[in-house]
Amino acid sequence: MEIVPEGKNFRLLSEDELPAVAEILEQYMPESLKFHQTIKTYLNNRVWDFNFYVAKTWPEDPICVHFPGCTSTLRGFESTTSRIVGSQPRSASQLDVAGWRVVFSGRALRHYVFIKPNSHIYESVTVFCPSKRIELVDLVTTEDLLLDLAQPLYLNFTHEAIVDRLEKHYEAHDKITGDVYVCEEPPTETNTEELPPDVELVRLQPEHMKAVHDLYPASDIECREVFEKLVAELPAYGIFVEGQLAAWMVQSYYGAMFSMQTRPEYRRKGYGLYLARKLTREVAARGYRPFVVIRPENDASRSLYAKLGFERRFRTVRAVLRPR
Repeated sequence: MEIVPEGKNFRLLSEDELPAVAEILEQYMPESLKFHQTIKTYLNNRVWDFNFYVAKTWPEDPICVHFPGCTSTLRGFESTTSRIVGSQPRSASQLDVAGWRVVFSGRALRHYVFIKPNSHIYESVTVFCPSKRIELVDLVTTEDLLLDLAQPLYLNFTHEAIVDRLEKHYEAHDKITGDVYVCEEPPTETNTEELPPDVELVRLQPEHMKAVHDLYPASDIECREVFEKLVAELPAYGIFVEGQLAAWMVQSYYGAMFSMQTRPEYRRKGYGLYLARKLTREVAARGYRPFVVIRPENDASRSLYAKLGFERRFRTVRAVLRPR
C-alpha cells in the first residue's frame, strides 16, 4: 500500500528525524514511554515496518501517531466469512483459508476474520500526546486524509485520557484496559535459584513461536510473523520442562516485556518470576526502561512484578473505535 507523506494535520517523519523526536518525547515521560520505546526498537532492530507521523506544528503541538498501531486487525465481515468458510468443518478452533484466519468459538462461527498483516496500514493506530494537552487529539479525529473517518479504527494500548477524548467522535467497542507498570531500578543480581535438572532455560527461536502465539491472549492484534521477528532480534526466553515449553517471555516491538505466559500445569513453580527477573535485567542492559502492561484484574502478575520493583504509572486502553 502507498505511504502517504502528508495528511491534513500530520506529516510523515523520515528515519533521520526519529532520534530527535524520541529526545523530545523524553520530557513527557512516563506517559510517552510506549511511543518512545517503539521508536527506539524500530531504529535499533526494525522488527516491523511502522510509519511515524507528527503534527505539522510539532514540537509546539506535541502529538504523534504511528501506523499501523498493531500488526494484525480484526474485522467483522459476516457474509464474507461465510463465503470463505463454505462447507469447512466448524469443529476447528481456527482455519487458515486463502491467507485469512477464520475463528470459531466451540462449534459456532464468530463471523470474524483476521486481516492479513499490514493489509491496510492506516486501519490501526497508536497515539501519543501529553494528557495536559489532550485537546490535540482533535487533530486525529479531523484527519480525513490519512484516515477514513467513516470506518472503524483499531487502537492499540493508548493512554486512557486520549481514548476518552476520542470517544467524543467514536464509540469504543471491545475495550480492554491495561495498567502500565515501570521498573526504574532494575534488579542487578542474577537469578540465584538453580533450576531443577529436568528444567532448562532456552533462548527462544522463531520455530517456537507457533506454540507461543497460539496461547497469546492478544493474538487478534499481533500476528505470528511479528513474534518470529521479535525473537530473532530481541530478548526472548522459555522454560522447558522435559522438552515441553512450560513458560515464556518476549520483549515487544514497543519495548515492553510482554507475552509472559505459563501453561496452567506449570504454574506456582517460580518460572514466571525467574523469566521476568532475567528479561528485566536484559531489557535494561540494552538501554530500555523495563515496563509491562497488566490487566487490572490480574492480581498474580501485579504481585509478581511488584517483587521486582515495578510501580504503576498510568492506565491504557485498547479498543475498536467505530464512528458515531
